[in-house]
Amino acid sequence: MKPKLPGLSAATTLACLLAALPAAAQESPLPELFSDTIDVRVVNVEVVVTDRKGNRVQGLDAADFELRVDGESVPVEYFTEVDAGISRPSVRGDAPETVSSLVSGEPVPTNYLVFIDEYFAVRRDRDRVLARLEQDLGKLRAHDRVALVAFDGQNVTQLAAWTDSRDVLRAALREARERDALGIMRIVDIEPAVVEPALADRASQALVRSREGIRRAMSTLHLNEREREIQRSVLAATATLRSYADPPGRKVMLVLTDGWGVPAWNRDNFDPVVWRPPSIESIYGPLVHAANLVGYTLYPVDLPGFDPAFTNAPAGTSDPSATYRPSPSLGLEPNLSTLPTDLYSEWSQEASLGYLARETGGLPMINAFRDVALAEAAADTRSYYWLGFEPPRNEDDTLHDIKVQLVGRPDLRVRSRRSYLDLSKSTEVTMMVDGSLLFGGVAGKETLTVEFGAPQPGRGRKIVVPMKVFIPLDDITLLPMGDSWMNEVELRVSVINESGDRSETPVETIRISGPAEPEPGQHWWYTTELVLRRREHRIVVAVHDPVSGTILSASETIGPR
Repeated sequence: MKPKLPGLSAATTLACLLAALPAAAQESPLPELFSDTIDVRVVNVEVVVTDRKGNRVQGLDAADFELRVDGESVPVEYFTEVDAGISRPSVRGDAPETVSSLVSGEPVPTNYLVFIDEYFAVRRDRDRVLARLEQDLGKLRAHDRVALVAFDGQNVTQLAAWTDSRDVLRAALREARERDALGIMRIVDIEPAVVEPALADRASQALVRSREGIRRAMSTLHLNEREREIQRSVLAATATLRSYADPPGRKVMLVLTDGWGVPAWNRDNFDPVVWRPPSIESIYGPLVHAANLVGYTLYPVDLPGFDPAFTNAPAGTSDPSATYRPSPSLGLEPNLSTLPTDLYSEWSQEASLGYLARETGGLPMINAFRDVALAEAAADTRSYYWLGFEPPRNEDDTLHDIKVQLVGRPDLRVRSRRSYLDLSKSTEVTMMVDGSLLFGGVAGKETLTVEFGAPQPGRGRKIVVPMKVFIPLDDITLLPMGDSWMNEVELRVSVINESGDRSETPVETIRISGPAEPEPGQHWWYTTELVLRRREHRIVVAVHDPVSGTILSASETIGPR
Protein backbone atom coordinates (compact mmCIF):
# COMPACT_ATOMS: atom_id res chain seq x y z
CA MET A 1 0.00 0.00 0.00
CA LYS A 2 1.08 3.54 -0.62
CA PRO A 3 2.42 5.19 2.55
CA LYS A 4 0.21 7.92 3.88
CA LEU A 5 1.29 11.46 3.21
CA PRO A 6 3.66 12.41 6.01
CA GLY A 7 1.62 14.68 8.24
CA LEU A 8 2.97 17.72 10.01
CA SER A 9 1.55 17.89 13.50
CA ALA A 10 -0.54 20.82 14.58
CA ALA A 11 1.78 21.47 17.50
CA THR A 12 5.37 22.17 16.48
CA THR A 13 8.36 23.36 18.45
CA LEU A 14 11.02 25.74 17.23
CA ALA A 15 14.15 26.88 19.01
CA CYS A 16 17.73 27.95 18.48
CA LEU A 17 20.40 25.37 19.23
CA LEU A 18 23.68 27.07 20.01
CA ALA A 19 26.03 24.14 19.50
CA ALA A 20 26.92 22.70 16.13
CA LEU A 21 25.78 19.12 15.58
CA PRO A 22 27.42 16.38 13.52
CA ALA A 23 25.95 15.68 10.10
CA ALA A 24 23.88 12.54 9.72
CA ALA A 25 25.32 9.64 7.76
CA GLN A 26 24.31 9.72 4.09
CA GLU A 27 24.02 7.16 1.34
CA SER A 28 25.72 7.24 -2.05
CA PRO A 29 25.50 10.65 -3.76
CA LEU A 30 23.43 11.45 -6.80
CA PRO A 31 24.97 12.25 -10.17
CA GLU A 32 26.44 15.70 -9.61
CA LEU A 33 24.12 17.43 -12.07
CA PHE A 34 21.17 16.41 -9.97
CA SER A 35 22.49 18.39 -7.02
CA ASP A 36 22.06 21.71 -8.80
CA THR A 37 18.92 23.53 -9.80
CA ILE A 38 18.38 23.83 -13.53
CA ASP A 39 18.53 27.41 -14.79
CA VAL A 40 17.06 27.34 -18.29
CA ARG A 41 17.38 30.72 -19.98
CA VAL A 42 17.25 29.50 -23.59
CA VAL A 43 14.55 27.15 -24.87
CA ASN A 44 16.02 24.95 -27.61
CA VAL A 45 13.76 23.73 -30.39
CA GLU A 46 15.21 21.10 -32.73
CA VAL A 47 13.22 21.13 -35.99
CA VAL A 48 13.02 18.41 -38.63
CA VAL A 49 11.80 19.60 -42.05
CA THR A 50 10.67 17.13 -44.70
CA ASP A 51 8.88 17.25 -48.03
CA ARG A 52 5.69 15.33 -48.69
CA LYS A 53 7.69 12.19 -49.49
CA GLY A 54 9.51 12.31 -46.17
CA ASN A 55 12.85 13.50 -47.56
CA ARG A 56 14.87 15.93 -45.43
CA VAL A 57 14.94 19.51 -46.65
CA GLN A 58 18.27 21.27 -46.22
CA GLY A 59 19.66 24.73 -46.86
CA LEU A 60 16.97 26.75 -45.06
CA ASP A 61 17.84 29.81 -43.01
CA ALA A 62 16.43 31.48 -39.91
CA ALA A 63 14.32 33.82 -42.03
CA ASP A 64 12.47 30.80 -43.43
CA PHE A 65 11.08 29.93 -40.00
CA GLU A 66 8.36 31.50 -37.91
CA LEU A 67 8.40 30.65 -34.20
CA ARG A 68 5.16 31.16 -32.28
CA VAL A 69 4.70 30.87 -28.53
CA ASP A 70 1.11 30.79 -27.27
CA GLY A 71 0.06 32.00 -30.70
CA GLU A 72 2.36 35.05 -30.67
CA SER A 73 5.34 35.38 -33.00
CA VAL A 74 8.69 35.57 -31.18
CA PRO A 75 12.15 36.21 -32.66
CA VAL A 76 14.52 33.33 -33.34
CA GLU A 77 17.54 34.43 -31.33
CA TYR A 78 19.78 31.43 -32.02
CA PHE A 79 19.95 29.37 -35.18
CA THR A 80 22.14 26.58 -36.53
CA GLU A 81 21.60 24.05 -39.29
CA VAL A 82 23.01 20.62 -38.51
CA ASP A 83 23.65 18.72 -41.73
CA ALA A 84 24.88 15.12 -41.52
CA GLY A 85 25.98 15.79 -37.97
CA ILE A 86 28.00 18.92 -38.86
CA SER A 87 27.16 22.46 -37.74
CA ARG A 88 26.77 24.57 -40.90
CA PRO A 89 27.41 28.34 -40.91
CA SER A 90 24.62 30.65 -42.02
CA VAL A 91 25.01 32.32 -45.41
CA ARG A 92 23.15 35.46 -44.28
CA GLY A 93 25.01 38.32 -42.68
CA ASP A 94 22.06 39.23 -40.45
CA ALA A 95 21.50 35.69 -39.17
CA PRO A 96 20.92 35.09 -35.45
CA GLU A 97 23.72 33.87 -33.25
CA THR A 98 24.90 30.29 -33.53
CA VAL A 99 23.46 28.00 -30.86
CA SER A 100 25.66 28.06 -27.79
CA SER A 101 28.33 25.31 -27.57
CA LEU A 102 28.19 24.65 -31.35
CA VAL A 103 31.09 25.58 -33.62
CA SER A 104 30.48 26.14 -37.32
CA GLY A 105 32.01 23.41 -39.43
CA GLU A 106 32.53 21.09 -36.44
CA PRO A 107 30.71 17.86 -35.58
CA VAL A 108 27.75 18.16 -33.20
CA PRO A 109 27.90 15.38 -30.59
CA THR A 110 24.73 13.50 -29.76
CA ASN A 111 24.13 12.13 -26.27
CA TYR A 112 21.93 9.03 -25.98
CA LEU A 113 20.48 8.44 -22.52
CA VAL A 114 19.06 4.90 -22.39
CA PHE A 115 16.46 4.29 -19.65
CA ILE A 116 15.50 0.65 -19.06
CA ASP A 117 12.22 0.22 -17.20
CA GLU A 118 12.74 -3.19 -15.58
CA TYR A 119 9.60 -2.69 -13.50
CA PHE A 120 7.39 -3.23 -16.57
CA ALA A 121 9.76 -5.13 -18.86
CA VAL A 122 9.45 -8.81 -19.72
CA ARG A 123 12.93 -10.38 -19.84
CA ARG A 124 12.57 -11.94 -23.28
CA ASP A 125 11.48 -8.69 -24.92
CA ARG A 126 13.92 -6.54 -22.98
CA ASP A 127 16.92 -8.73 -23.77
CA ARG A 128 16.06 -8.81 -27.47
CA VAL A 129 16.03 -5.01 -27.66
CA LEU A 130 19.21 -4.69 -25.57
CA ALA A 131 21.00 -7.13 -27.87
CA ARG A 132 19.97 -5.04 -30.88
CA LEU A 133 21.15 -1.87 -29.16
CA GLU A 134 24.54 -3.50 -28.69
CA GLN A 135 24.67 -4.44 -32.37
CA ASP A 136 23.80 -0.88 -33.39
CA LEU A 137 26.53 0.81 -31.34
CA GLY A 138 28.46 0.83 -34.60
CA LYS A 139 25.87 3.24 -36.04
CA LEU A 140 27.06 5.97 -33.66
CA ARG A 141 29.79 8.42 -34.56
CA ALA A 142 33.13 8.63 -32.77
CA HIS A 143 32.15 11.70 -30.71
CA ASP A 144 28.67 10.47 -29.73
CA ARG A 145 28.17 9.31 -26.14
CA VAL A 146 25.78 6.98 -24.34
CA ALA A 147 24.70 6.67 -20.70
CA LEU A 148 22.76 3.64 -19.48
CA VAL A 149 20.46 3.42 -16.43
CA ALA A 150 17.93 0.87 -15.15
CA PHE A 151 14.91 1.23 -12.88
CA ASP A 152 13.77 -1.80 -10.84
CA GLY A 153 10.62 -0.30 -9.36
CA GLN A 154 12.39 1.21 -6.37
CA ASN A 155 15.79 2.60 -7.36
CA VAL A 156 17.55 3.93 -10.43
CA THR A 157 20.93 2.30 -11.06
CA GLN A 158 23.57 3.79 -13.32
CA LEU A 159 25.06 1.02 -15.44
CA ALA A 160 27.25 3.33 -17.53
CA ALA A 161 28.03 7.04 -17.16
CA TRP A 162 28.44 9.16 -20.29
CA THR A 163 31.00 7.37 -22.42
CA ASP A 164 32.02 6.90 -26.04
CA SER A 165 33.76 3.60 -25.25
CA ARG A 166 32.07 0.78 -27.12
CA ASP A 167 33.68 -1.77 -24.80
CA VAL A 168 32.26 -0.07 -21.70
CA LEU A 169 28.81 0.10 -23.29
CA ARG A 170 28.85 -3.54 -24.39
CA ALA A 171 29.75 -4.58 -20.84
CA ALA A 172 26.95 -2.38 -19.44
CA LEU A 173 24.39 -3.83 -21.87
CA ARG A 174 25.45 -7.35 -20.94
CA GLU A 175 25.05 -6.43 -17.26
CA ALA A 176 21.59 -5.05 -18.04
CA ARG A 177 20.55 -8.40 -19.55
CA GLU A 178 21.64 -10.20 -16.38
CA ARG A 179 19.37 -8.08 -14.17
CA ASP A 180 15.85 -9.07 -13.15
CA ALA A 181 12.82 -7.99 -15.17
CA LEU A 182 9.53 -7.66 -13.30
CA GLY A 183 7.08 -7.19 -16.16
CA ILE A 184 5.31 -10.52 -15.66
CA MET A 185 4.15 -9.23 -12.27
CA ARG A 186 2.64 -6.17 -13.97
CA ILE A 187 0.91 -8.23 -16.68
CA VAL A 188 -1.18 -10.20 -14.20
CA ASP A 189 -2.52 -6.89 -12.89
CA ILE A 190 -3.90 -5.71 -16.23
CA GLU A 191 -7.22 -7.59 -16.10
CA PRO A 192 -9.93 -5.54 -14.32
CA ALA A 193 -10.91 -6.66 -10.86
CA VAL A 194 -14.00 -8.83 -10.75
CA VAL A 195 -16.42 -9.99 -8.07
CA GLU A 196 -17.87 -13.46 -7.69
CA PRO A 197 -20.54 -13.59 -10.46
CA ALA A 198 -22.90 -15.73 -8.38
CA LEU A 199 -23.95 -12.57 -6.58
CA ALA A 200 -25.75 -11.45 -9.72
CA ASP A 201 -27.97 -14.51 -9.69
CA ARG A 202 -29.68 -13.53 -6.46
CA ALA A 203 -33.13 -11.97 -6.73
CA SER A 204 -32.67 -9.13 -4.25
CA GLN A 205 -32.16 -5.83 -6.05
CA ALA A 206 -30.39 -4.57 -2.96
CA LEU A 207 -27.80 -7.31 -3.32
CA VAL A 208 -27.47 -6.59 -7.02
CA ARG A 209 -26.85 -2.92 -6.26
CA SER A 210 -24.36 -3.92 -3.56
CA ARG A 211 -22.53 -6.13 -6.01
CA GLU A 212 -22.33 -3.26 -8.46
CA GLY A 213 -21.00 -0.94 -5.79
CA ILE A 214 -18.38 -3.48 -4.70
CA ARG A 215 -17.34 -4.08 -8.29
CA ARG A 216 -16.95 -0.36 -8.89
CA ALA A 217 -14.98 0.08 -5.70
CA MET A 218 -12.65 -2.82 -6.49
CA SER A 219 -12.18 -1.60 -10.03
CA THR A 220 -11.35 1.87 -8.74
CA LEU A 221 -8.80 0.49 -6.29
CA HIS A 222 -7.30 -1.67 -9.03
CA LEU A 223 -7.03 1.18 -11.50
CA ASN A 224 -5.58 3.54 -8.93
CA GLU A 225 -2.88 0.99 -8.12
CA ARG A 226 -2.13 0.43 -11.82
CA GLU A 227 -1.89 4.17 -12.39
CA ARG A 228 0.46 4.55 -9.42
CA GLU A 229 2.72 1.81 -10.79
CA ILE A 230 3.01 3.56 -14.14
CA GLN A 231 3.56 6.93 -12.52
CA ARG A 232 6.34 5.42 -10.42
CA SER A 233 8.24 4.48 -13.59
CA VAL A 234 7.47 7.84 -15.21
CA LEU A 235 8.83 9.65 -12.15
CA ALA A 236 11.99 7.54 -12.33
CA ALA A 237 12.47 8.41 -16.00
CA THR A 238 11.85 12.10 -15.24
CA ALA A 239 14.36 12.12 -12.39
CA THR A 240 16.88 10.32 -14.59
CA LEU A 241 16.50 12.84 -17.39
CA ARG A 242 17.02 15.75 -15.00
CA SER A 243 20.07 14.05 -13.51
CA TYR A 244 21.73 13.96 -16.92
CA ALA A 245 20.48 17.37 -17.97
CA ASP A 246 23.53 19.20 -19.21
CA PRO A 247 25.82 17.32 -21.63
CA PRO A 248 27.03 19.44 -24.58
CA GLY A 249 25.38 18.79 -27.93
CA ARG A 250 22.11 17.14 -28.93
CA LYS A 251 20.26 15.20 -26.19
CA VAL A 252 18.21 12.08 -26.89
CA MET A 253 16.48 9.73 -24.44
CA LEU A 254 15.50 6.19 -25.39
CA VAL A 255 12.84 4.92 -22.96
CA LEU A 256 12.65 1.11 -23.06
CA THR A 257 9.37 0.00 -21.53
CA ASP A 258 6.29 -2.16 -21.76
CA GLY A 259 2.84 -1.43 -20.38
CA TRP A 260 3.03 2.37 -20.38
CA GLY A 261 -0.56 2.79 -21.40
CA VAL A 262 -3.51 4.34 -19.58
CA PRO A 263 -5.47 1.98 -17.29
CA ALA A 264 -8.78 0.92 -18.81
CA TRP A 265 -11.93 2.31 -17.28
CA ASN A 266 -15.65 2.08 -17.88
CA ARG A 267 -17.20 5.54 -17.84
CA ASP A 268 -20.49 4.02 -16.61
CA ASN A 269 -18.93 2.41 -13.55
CA PHE A 270 -16.95 4.93 -11.60
CA ASP A 271 -17.73 7.70 -9.18
CA PRO A 272 -16.14 10.98 -10.42
CA VAL A 273 -16.28 12.35 -6.88
CA VAL A 274 -14.05 9.54 -5.62
CA TRP A 275 -11.84 9.02 -8.64
CA ARG A 276 -11.23 10.84 -11.90
CA PRO A 277 -10.16 8.66 -14.84
CA PRO A 278 -6.54 9.18 -15.85
CA SER A 279 -5.43 10.76 -19.10
CA ILE A 280 -2.24 10.46 -21.10
CA GLU A 281 -1.21 14.00 -20.19
CA SER A 282 -1.84 13.53 -16.48
CA ILE A 283 0.37 10.44 -16.34
CA TYR A 284 3.12 11.24 -18.85
CA GLY A 285 3.08 15.05 -18.84
CA PRO A 286 5.84 15.36 -16.18
CA LEU A 287 8.31 13.45 -18.36
CA VAL A 288 7.38 15.49 -21.45
CA HIS A 289 7.68 18.80 -19.62
CA ALA A 290 11.05 17.89 -18.11
CA ALA A 291 12.36 16.76 -21.51
CA ASN A 292 11.23 19.95 -23.22
CA LEU A 293 12.62 22.09 -20.41
CA VAL A 294 16.17 20.72 -20.58
CA GLY A 295 16.20 20.03 -24.33
CA TYR A 296 15.79 16.26 -24.62
CA THR A 297 14.02 14.52 -27.50
CA LEU A 298 12.21 11.31 -26.49
CA TYR A 299 12.31 8.10 -28.52
CA PRO A 300 10.14 5.67 -26.51
CA VAL A 301 10.75 2.01 -27.37
CA ASP A 302 7.89 -0.51 -27.27
CA LEU A 303 9.64 -3.61 -25.91
CA PRO A 304 6.98 -6.20 -26.95
CA GLY A 305 7.19 -4.99 -30.54
CA PHE A 306 5.14 -5.97 -33.57
CA ASP A 307 1.49 -7.02 -33.27
CA PRO A 308 0.26 -7.87 -36.80
CA ALA A 309 -3.37 -7.81 -35.67
CA PHE A 310 -3.11 -4.22 -34.58
CA THR A 311 -0.70 -2.23 -36.74
CA ASN A 312 -1.91 -0.61 -39.94
CA ALA A 313 1.48 0.58 -41.16
CA PRO A 314 1.79 0.47 -44.95
CA ALA A 315 3.66 -2.55 -46.24
CA GLY A 316 7.38 -1.95 -46.59
CA THR A 317 7.34 1.34 -44.68
CA SER A 318 10.60 2.48 -43.11
CA ASP A 319 9.21 5.40 -41.12
CA PRO A 320 8.16 4.84 -37.50
CA SER A 321 5.82 7.83 -37.71
CA ALA A 322 3.86 6.05 -40.45
CA THR A 323 2.62 3.35 -38.06
CA TYR A 324 -0.75 3.58 -36.40
CA ARG A 325 -0.95 6.69 -34.24
CA PRO A 326 -4.04 6.82 -32.03
CA SER A 327 -5.58 10.05 -30.86
CA PRO A 328 -3.78 11.36 -27.73
CA SER A 329 -7.14 12.01 -26.06
CA LEU A 330 -8.58 8.80 -24.70
CA GLY A 331 -11.66 10.55 -23.38
CA LEU A 332 -12.83 11.52 -26.88
CA GLU A 333 -12.96 7.94 -28.16
CA PRO A 334 -16.70 7.07 -28.09
CA ASN A 335 -16.48 3.25 -28.06
CA LEU A 336 -13.29 2.86 -26.05
CA SER A 337 -14.91 0.93 -23.21
CA THR A 338 -16.13 -1.72 -25.67
CA LEU A 339 -12.65 -2.63 -26.93
CA PRO A 340 -11.36 -6.08 -25.95
CA THR A 341 -8.77 -5.95 -23.16
CA ASP A 342 -5.83 -6.95 -25.37
CA LEU A 343 -6.76 -4.48 -28.10
CA TYR A 344 -7.29 -1.67 -25.59
CA SER A 345 -3.92 -2.41 -23.98
CA GLU A 346 -2.11 -2.21 -27.33
CA TRP A 347 -4.06 0.86 -28.40
CA SER A 348 -3.37 2.61 -25.11
CA GLN A 349 0.34 1.82 -25.05
CA GLU A 350 0.97 3.00 -28.60
CA ALA A 351 -1.02 6.17 -27.90
CA SER A 352 1.08 6.88 -24.81
CA LEU A 353 4.42 6.29 -26.52
CA GLY A 354 3.24 8.36 -29.46
CA TYR A 355 2.40 11.21 -27.09
CA LEU A 356 5.88 11.15 -25.52
CA ALA A 357 7.56 11.28 -28.92
CA ARG A 358 5.23 13.75 -30.60
CA GLU A 359 5.35 16.33 -27.80
CA THR A 360 9.17 16.36 -27.72
CA GLY A 361 9.85 16.13 -31.46
CA GLY A 362 10.93 12.48 -31.49
CA LEU A 363 9.55 9.26 -33.00
CA PRO A 364 7.87 6.30 -31.28
CA MET A 365 9.83 3.08 -31.78
CA ILE A 366 6.81 0.78 -31.86
CA ASN A 367 6.16 -2.58 -33.52
CA ALA A 368 9.11 -3.74 -35.66
CA PHE A 369 11.04 -0.50 -35.03
CA ARG A 370 12.00 -1.74 -31.55
CA ASP A 371 14.76 -3.75 -33.30
CA VAL A 372 16.33 -0.66 -34.86
CA ALA A 373 15.58 1.91 -32.16
CA LEU A 374 19.14 3.17 -31.67
CA ALA A 375 19.92 3.14 -35.38
CA GLU A 376 16.70 5.03 -36.20
CA ALA A 377 17.27 7.59 -33.44
CA ALA A 378 20.82 8.13 -34.67
CA ALA A 379 19.67 8.58 -38.28
CA ASP A 380 16.83 10.89 -37.22
CA THR A 381 19.18 13.23 -35.32
CA ARG A 382 21.79 13.64 -38.05
CA SER A 383 20.14 16.52 -39.94
CA TYR A 384 17.88 19.17 -38.42
CA TYR A 385 17.60 22.87 -37.60
CA TRP A 386 18.39 24.07 -34.10
CA LEU A 387 16.41 27.16 -33.04
CA GLY A 388 16.63 28.92 -29.71
CA PHE A 389 14.88 31.78 -27.95
CA GLU A 390 14.94 33.38 -24.51
CA PRO A 391 11.42 33.54 -23.07
CA PRO A 392 10.40 35.80 -20.20
CA ARG A 393 10.57 33.88 -16.94
CA ASN A 394 7.74 34.24 -14.45
CA GLU A 395 8.51 30.93 -12.70
CA ASP A 396 4.82 30.23 -12.23
CA ASP A 397 4.53 26.63 -13.57
CA THR A 398 2.69 27.83 -16.68
CA LEU A 399 2.82 25.58 -19.75
CA HIS A 400 3.45 27.47 -23.00
CA ASP A 401 2.69 26.14 -26.48
CA ILE A 402 5.40 26.19 -29.16
CA LYS A 403 4.67 26.05 -32.86
CA VAL A 404 7.22 26.23 -35.67
CA GLN A 405 6.08 26.90 -39.21
CA LEU A 406 7.75 27.75 -42.50
CA VAL A 407 7.09 31.05 -44.22
CA GLY A 408 5.41 30.57 -47.59
CA ARG A 409 6.18 26.83 -47.78
CA PRO A 410 2.93 24.92 -47.14
CA ASP A 411 4.35 21.96 -49.07
CA LEU A 412 6.89 21.21 -46.32
CA ARG A 413 6.28 19.43 -43.03
CA VAL A 414 7.74 20.39 -39.67
CA ARG A 415 8.37 18.27 -36.57
CA SER A 416 9.58 19.77 -33.28
CA ARG A 417 8.88 19.92 -29.56
CA ARG A 418 5.52 21.50 -28.80
CA SER A 419 5.77 23.23 -25.43
CA TYR A 420 7.93 24.38 -22.55
CA LEU A 421 7.13 24.72 -18.85
CA ASP A 422 8.00 27.92 -16.99
CA LEU A 423 9.09 25.94 -13.96
CA SER A 424 8.90 27.50 -10.52
CA LYS A 425 11.74 27.03 -8.05
CA SER A 426 9.34 25.44 -5.58
CA THR A 427 8.25 22.79 -8.07
CA GLU A 428 11.83 22.21 -9.15
CA VAL A 429 12.97 21.57 -5.58
CA THR A 430 10.06 19.15 -5.05
CA MET A 431 11.07 17.25 -8.19
CA MET A 432 14.64 17.04 -6.93
CA VAL A 433 13.51 15.66 -3.57
CA ASP A 434 11.21 13.11 -5.22
CA GLY A 435 13.96 12.07 -7.58
CA SER A 436 16.47 11.65 -4.79
CA LEU A 437 14.33 8.86 -3.33
CA LEU A 438 14.91 6.86 -6.50
CA PHE A 439 18.63 7.55 -6.85
CA GLY A 440 19.49 6.56 -3.29
CA GLY A 441 20.99 9.90 -2.32
CA VAL A 442 19.86 13.39 -1.43
CA ALA A 443 19.55 16.71 -3.23
CA GLY A 444 21.71 19.70 -2.32
CA LYS A 445 24.04 20.02 0.66
CA GLU A 446 23.98 17.13 3.10
CA THR A 447 24.16 19.34 6.19
CA LEU A 448 20.77 18.76 7.79
CA THR A 449 20.57 16.58 10.87
CA VAL A 450 17.36 14.64 11.48
CA GLU A 451 16.50 12.77 14.67
CA PHE A 452 13.59 10.35 15.05
CA GLY A 453 11.86 9.52 18.32
CA ALA A 454 10.34 6.22 19.40
CA PRO A 455 7.35 5.28 17.21
CA GLN A 456 3.96 5.47 18.89
CA PRO A 457 0.89 3.39 17.96
CA GLY A 458 -1.50 5.12 15.59
CA ARG A 459 -4.87 4.23 14.14
CA GLY A 460 -5.17 0.89 12.43
CA ARG A 461 -1.78 -0.38 11.32
CA LYS A 462 -0.21 3.09 11.42
CA ILE A 463 2.56 4.42 13.62
CA VAL A 464 3.35 8.00 14.58
CA VAL A 465 7.06 8.86 14.45
CA PRO A 466 8.32 12.09 16.12
CA MET A 467 10.91 13.87 13.96
CA LYS A 468 13.25 16.75 14.78
CA VAL A 469 15.07 18.64 12.00
CA PHE A 470 18.18 20.69 12.82
CA ILE A 471 18.81 23.48 10.29
CA PRO A 472 22.38 24.89 10.28
CA LEU A 473 22.11 28.67 10.12
CA ASP A 474 25.55 28.85 8.52
CA ASP A 475 24.01 27.47 5.32
CA ILE A 476 20.97 29.73 4.97
CA THR A 477 20.55 33.48 4.67
CA LEU A 478 18.88 35.54 7.40
CA LEU A 479 17.99 39.13 6.54
CA PRO A 480 17.54 42.10 8.91
CA MET A 481 13.81 42.87 9.11
CA GLY A 482 13.07 45.63 11.63
CA ASP A 483 14.34 44.43 14.98
CA SER A 484 14.82 40.82 13.87
CA TRP A 485 16.96 38.67 11.59
CA MET A 486 14.67 36.30 9.76
CA ASN A 487 13.83 34.15 6.76
CA GLU A 488 11.04 31.79 5.70
CA VAL A 489 12.37 28.49 4.42
CA GLU A 490 10.48 25.57 2.87
CA LEU A 491 10.52 22.12 4.45
CA ARG A 492 9.79 19.05 2.35
CA VAL A 493 9.45 15.49 3.57
CA SER A 494 9.10 12.60 1.13
CA VAL A 495 8.78 8.92 1.96
CA ILE A 496 9.20 5.70 -0.01
CA ASN A 497 8.52 2.22 1.36
CA GLU A 498 10.27 -1.07 0.66
CA SER A 499 7.83 -1.81 -2.18
CA GLY A 500 8.72 1.41 -3.97
CA ASP A 501 5.47 3.26 -3.20
CA ARG A 502 6.08 6.88 -2.27
CA SER A 503 4.14 9.64 -0.59
CA GLU A 504 3.34 13.00 -2.01
CA THR A 505 5.78 15.72 -0.98
CA PRO A 506 4.11 18.41 1.14
CA VAL A 507 5.68 21.84 1.53
CA GLU A 508 5.71 23.45 4.98
CA THR A 509 6.87 27.05 5.48
CA ILE A 510 9.11 27.56 8.51
CA ARG A 511 9.75 31.08 9.80
CA ILE A 512 13.19 31.46 11.38
CA SER A 513 13.59 34.59 13.44
CA GLY A 514 16.01 35.92 16.07
CA PRO A 515 16.93 39.23 17.70
CA ALA A 516 20.47 39.27 16.27
CA GLU A 517 22.54 37.93 13.41
CA PRO A 518 23.28 34.25 14.16
CA GLU A 519 26.69 33.24 15.43
CA PRO A 520 28.76 30.61 13.56
CA GLY A 521 27.66 27.08 14.39
CA GLN A 522 24.11 27.93 15.46
CA HIS A 523 21.18 25.73 14.45
CA TRP A 524 17.43 26.17 14.37
CA TRP A 525 15.37 23.11 15.17
CA TYR A 526 11.87 22.13 14.17
CA THR A 527 9.75 19.22 15.39
CA THR A 528 6.86 17.43 13.74
CA GLU A 529 5.37 13.95 13.38
CA LEU A 530 5.19 11.46 10.52
CA VAL A 531 2.25 9.07 10.15
CA LEU A 532 3.51 5.85 8.52
CA ARG A 533 2.53 2.23 8.05
CA ARG A 534 4.34 -0.46 10.02
CA ARG A 535 7.04 -1.28 7.48
CA GLU A 536 10.46 -0.05 6.42
CA HIS A 537 10.58 3.43 4.88
CA ARG A 538 13.26 5.63 3.41
CA ILE A 539 12.75 9.29 4.24
CA VAL A 540 14.26 12.33 2.51
CA VAL A 541 14.02 15.66 4.33
CA ALA A 542 14.94 18.84 2.47
CA VAL A 543 15.01 22.53 3.38
CA HIS A 544 14.97 25.12 0.60
CA ASP A 545 16.12 28.69 1.23
CA PRO A 546 14.29 30.86 -1.35
CA VAL A 547 16.62 33.81 -0.66
CA SER A 548 19.89 32.09 -1.59
CA GLY A 549 18.46 29.14 -3.51
CA THR A 550 20.32 26.73 -1.21
CA ILE A 551 18.93 23.23 -0.66
CA LEU A 552 19.87 21.33 2.49
CA SER A 553 18.86 17.71 2.93
CA ALA A 554 19.27 14.45 4.78
CA SER A 555 18.15 10.87 4.26
CA GLU A 556 17.31 8.17 6.79
CA THR A 557 15.78 4.69 6.82
CA ILE A 558 13.22 3.75 9.48
CA GLY A 559 12.52 0.09 10.12
CA PRO A 560 9.24 -1.57 11.14
CA ARG A 561 10.13 -1.32 14.84
